[in-house]
Amino acid sequence: SLPPPPASNDEQEKAGNVFSKYYSQLSHQQNMLTDAVRTRTYRRAMFDNASDFRGSTVVDVGAGSGILCFFAAQAGAEKVWGVEMSDIAVQARKLVEHNGLQERISIVKGKVEEVSLEGAEGKVDIIVSEPLGFALVHERMLESYIVGRDRFLKPGGKMFPTDGTIFTAPFTDEGLYDETYNKVHFWTEQDFLGVDVSCMHAQALGEAFSQPVVGYFNPSILLSADRAKYRFDFRTCTVEELKNFEIPFSHVITRTAVCHGIACWFDCDFIGSAATVTLRTGPEAPGTHWYQCRMLLQEPVAVNKGQTLKGSLKFDANDSFSYDVRVTLEVPGTTPTVRSVNMIYMQDQCYHYLYAEESAVDSQGMGHVKGNESQYT
Repeated sequence: SLPPPPASNDEQEKAGNVFSKYYSQLSHQQNMLTDAVRTRTYRRAMFDNASDFRGSTVVDVGAGSGILCFFAAQAGAEKVWGVEMSDIAVQARKLVEHNGLQERISIVKGKVEEVSLEGAEGKVDIIVSEPLGFALVHERMLESYIVGRDRFLKPGGKMFPTDGTIFTAPFTDEGLYDETYNKVHFWTEQDFLGVDVSCMHAQALGEAFSQPVVGYFNPSILLSADRAKYRFDFRTCTVEELKNFEIPFSHVITRTAVCHGIACWFDCDFIGSAATVTLRTGPEAPGTHWYQCRMLLQEPVAVNKGQTLKGSLKFDANDSFSYDVRVTLEVPGTTPTVRSVNMIYMQDQCYHYLYAEESAVDSQGMGHVKGNESQYT
């Protein structure tokens, strides 16, 4: 049977968004700011489209440290509102005042669903935001971005980012599978200080394999040359469309191997009047703090070169500001049909920082260390 979702933190949920304390800490703001791919891509997108920003009004949804407010002002915006619900808003105001921009940038503490921005309702030229989690949708901040659009953006206004696309591909990684399986070996003990705990092993395995693995990987582990894609157009999509969606896939296997799960990552486009800039987070791109995500199968599937692997990732929003993902895949034409199903609870992610010498930390590089530039389409 599939594992149940992990217990939620009731106190955090009663208090509101579980990420508000996280983002109020300067250490986490620093981690995002020093991700050079992320930060420079946003800046380049605005600067390359300075004609859109010159003399404009802008709302930044989830302003954090206020860095996007500064970029908008540097690109020529006349008035910028930065909406931030966490206590980092206090520090953002301090930065604005320290840089002498308080006449052009206003930091407003509160939720974008509730705040009042005088003169902004349905009238601003541009909405900017960094609402992205790993696999694009974790943290569910994209919903607030859409609310900001519906409340404040004038008809025909710009959105930066403009769209986001999730990519998937099957992967093989025996080392990761074995590591995940063996980390609950303790629960096979039949004599732990006189207590047999082995009846818990099946549940422990289910928990271990329900965690998404977040970290870099070498693209050589992918088992197909094709990629499934699921695109959200932030100019038109609804909050409901973000809450529940399904990504179907059909991958042609390029080599005989054991498929241990489905890998996913995302791109975002910034479409302005003068240029389109793309933020990439895939395994072939320079590294970012979003890494990539792997969803393991507790029961791997053997596949042969030339076979087709079909299935889907079904995302359902949960109360932990993340998603329950049902992973289903099968190999058509097999008798009986080879099939595997697993549940992934994205809020319970496992960060994987162990690399072999040839791993992607060498081929991709760490964007926030090496200062990789953004990429373009």
